[in-house]
Amino acid sequence: MFFPHAVFLGMPIGGDMRRWTVSQGDGISWCFSICLVVISTGVGARPLPEDPLQRRCWLQHTGERTAPSLIPDPTPVTFSNLANGYAVRSPFWVEFGIQGMGVMPAGNKKEKTGHHHLLIDTPLPPGVSDPIPFSETHRHFGKGQTGTVLELPPGQHTLRLLFADYAHRPYFVFSPEIKVTVGGKRDATPAPQINAAQFEATCRAWYQDEMTTPPRSGKAVYVKNIRDGEVLGSPFLVKLGVIGFGVAPAGSAVKDAGYFVLNVSRSGIPVTSVSLKNGETEAVLDLASGDYDLAVEFLGVDGGRLLKEELPIAVVRKSQKRR
Repeated sequence: MFFPHAVFLGMPIGGDMRRWTVSQGDGISWCFSICLVVISTGVGARPLPEDPLQRRCWLQHTGERTAPSLIPDPTPVTFSNLANGYAVRSPFWVEFGIQGMGVMPAGNKKEKTGHHHLLIDTPLPPGVSDPIPFSETHRHFGKGQTGTVLELPPGQHTLRLLFADYAHRPYFVFSPEIKVTVGGKRDATPAPQINAAQFEATCRAWYQDEMTTPPRSGKAVYVKNIRDGEVLGSPFLVKLGVIGFGVAPAGSAVKDAGYFVLNVSRSGIPVTSVSLKNGETEAVLDLASGDYDLAVEFLGVDGGRLLKEELPIAVVRKSQKRR
C-alpha cells in the first residue's frame, strides 16, 4: 500500500468498543471494532447536517472522500471537492489537492514545491519550457492558495488543475480534465433539496451543491473532507485547506503564509503529531478504533501559530476477516 505522509498506530488498550460483523455478498464477513462518538463542538469545525436525509446523504459519501491511494498516483493533483459531471450554482468553491509535493508561493525556488493553476475551457500547454500565460482561462494561484471561488456563465465547462514551479513553468503534474455544468446564479437559484422518494438522484444534486458552496468570509484553517463527529474507516486521508493565507514550507522567507500541523489526541492524551513542514496539504492517518480529537494548526513560516481548528471523530478499523 502507498500512503504519503502516513501515520500508522497500534491498537490502544481500553476504550468503550463494540464488535460489529458485517456480511458481504460474496460470503465473506468482516469484523470491525467501533467506538461511539463523543459529542462535542469543535472550534470552527463544520458539523454534520442536522436534517436526517442530508446527514444520510453526507455519510453515504464518507468513504470516497477519505479513502487513501493504495498505489502511487500517476496524477497526484486533484480537485478536493469536485468530480466529473458535477452540476453547480455560480459562484462555486473549488479546492485544490496535491500528493507527494509541497505548495510554495510563486517566485520562491524550492525543490519538490510549486503552486496551483486552474485551466478553464482550455487545453494543457504544449510544452514545459514556457511559463503558463496569465489569462481568464489560465488562473494562477501564486500566493499558495488551496482553493478559490469561481464564477462562470451558465453551461458546460471544462476544468483542470496544473501544478507549476516558482517561475510558472509546468511540472506536467496535473489533474484529469473534468466537466461541470453551471446552472443559475447562487443567489437566485434555490439550493437542491433531498426527497426521500427519490433519494439517490436528489442526494446527488444536494451533495454536489453542498461540496461546492463557498465558505464564509474570513481567515480559517479547516479539514476539507471530514466533519465534526464523523465516523471514519481507517486508514483515512485528511485533506487540509486554509483561507486568508497561502501555504509555504517552514522557514521560507514568505509573508502571509504557513504550514499545517495535525495533532491527534484521545481523551486529552496526545497520540501523534504530523507536521507538514514542506508545504504538504494532505496526510494519511491509520488509527486504532476509538474516539479521537483532531486539532489542525496553521503555523507561520516562523513556527508561530496563526490559526487552529478542532474536530472530534470516531474511527472504525477492520480487525480480522472471516469466511
